[in-house]
Amino acid sequence: MARTQKDYLADLLAEEAAAEAAAPAPAAPAPLPSPAAEPELPPRLARTRGTTLLGRESALARVASGEVRQVTQLLLDPARVRIWPGNARVYADLNEENVRELIDSIVAENGQKVPAVVRRIEGDPDHDYEVIAGTRRHFAISWLRAHSYPDMQFVAQVAQLDDEAAFRLADLENRARKDVSDLERARNYAEALKAHYGNHLTRMAERLKLSKGWLSKMIKVAGIPDAVIAAFASPADVLLKPAYPLAQALDDKVAAKAILAEAKALTRAQADRRASGHAPIAAADVLRRLLSAPSGPKAADELYQWAMPSGRTALSVLSVNRQGVTVRLHAGSGASRDHLVNAFRDALDQLEREGRGLQR
Repeated sequence: MARTQKDYLADLLAEEAAAEAAAPAPAAPAPLPSPAAEPELPPRLARTRGTTLLGRESALARVASGEVRQVTQLLLDPARVRIWPGNARVYADLNEENVRELIDSIVAENGQKVPAVVRRIEGDPDHDYEVIAGTRRHFAISWLRAHSYPDMQFVAQVAQLDDEAAFRLADLENRARKDVSDLERARNYAEALKAHYGNHLTRMAERLKLSKGWLSKMIKVAGIPDAVIAAFASPADVLLKPAYPLAQALDDKVAAKAILAEAKALTRAQADRRASGHAPIAAADVLRRLLSAPSGPKAADELYQWAMPSGRTALSVLSVNRQGVTVRLHAGSGASRDHLVNAFRDALDQLEREGRGLQR
């Protein structure tokens, strides 16, 4: 439901209207003046009425000239609003858990207070608008409508934007969001470089007012294959500064082959740890193993790792051969004796599943 022009002008003129309302009432009627005399008004009332008239004319002129622009906010059904694919945030990664704080805030405030930015679309029978900025707000309202708040409305501000302007607007909002990962932003920049800037990095950096060197590193990290990203417990663990050397190492075909092989082993290990309820392999350890993979077994010889909930490695398997299994217990992990016993048992079970156990 849009605000009417009448309401909008009423806001612009609120101050003048207040002044008029505050003016004293005219005094009791005086004896009628002679026909030639002009009726006199109290000086303050005359001044106020003159100011109000001028204020109304000024406000109307400002609207007509475009100096003041009316902002239209709509109350929408989120099901009729799709997500613009040019946004950095991955909508599929949103869930109740990572949007819980926003959901609770909307409920506490009895509705969405900060409008999203949308633009009107044509040719899509299922949707009328698409979200440029406000993806999490769209998810939160959609979730609430499906969970006991069917009348909750998606508040949005309509903007007329081309794709490049929409990308810049979304990027400005996402820069202030800590929950948009480096990898999401990097891949978003890589797509925008092709889609909006003709692969001209300098032009893109100027338009976004970013360092060309920093932007170049982001584009480089965006090129890390999904098979390597899967080695990390979460894509959010892939940070720009530590991931950049990994992206550079993948330029070498021989090194890339070794890194991909190690990434597959790490991906399996991460899946096993999730299934057994153990903490994942820490991002720093994953990165170290991937970077050391091209150097061979001596540098990347930890075949299994068991970490505490803090992420610190407590036990790792260094090698497996005919003579036996070499295990390292790490100092400073905070692991108790019971933790280490469980870690050793899990390590042996993992080696058995991989066909490298002591019974082979």
